[in-house]
Amino acid sequence: MKKTIILSLLIAVLAAPLVAQALKGHNSNAPVDVDADRIEVQDRSDRAIFAGNVRVRQEGLALNAQRLTVAYTKAGGGSPQIERLDAQGGVSVVSATESAHGDVAIYDLNSRLITMIGGVDLQQGGNTIRGGRLVIDLVSGRSVIDGSNVRGGAQGSTSGGRVTGHFTVQQHAQ
Repeated sequence: MKKTIILSLLIAVLAAPLVAQALKGHNSNAPVDVDADRIEVQDRSDRAIFAGNVRVRQEGLALNAQRLTVAYTKAGGGSPQIERLDAQGGVSVVSATESAHGDVAIYDLNSRLITMIGGVDLQQGGNTIRGGRLVIDLVSGRSVIDGSNVRGGAQGSTSGGRVTGHFTVQQHAQ
């Protein structure tokens, strides 16, 4: 019994860092394609708001949400340069090998961090981790999930303030 518990904990500790490795080295300098039902450009505020079935694509990474605010700068009066994407409403971030879902996501292109908040569910193959907040560092591939009690700004995440995981185990002949 004790050996099984220790083995389960070891599997959880070893498997958790693998979940976001597929995003390591993602090219945040690649072009960003966005489509939605509606767009409002607030040029004086250097932002654009996309609403309704928003889809964002950047080199193998997809983000879907109901609303997206794009913050940008105008470098030297030239074309706008995207700095940050703030997504709300049924947010999903998907790559070829994994997916993450939550209430809110912030993609800071300058720091190359994606932060998801509220009922976060991260999946890779048969592995699932749930928590209140997920931070993915696209440079290192390191992900941190904590049990923050935040769900769309209200208290009470689906994980009850704790991180939970379900990991598949390679089957061996007995």
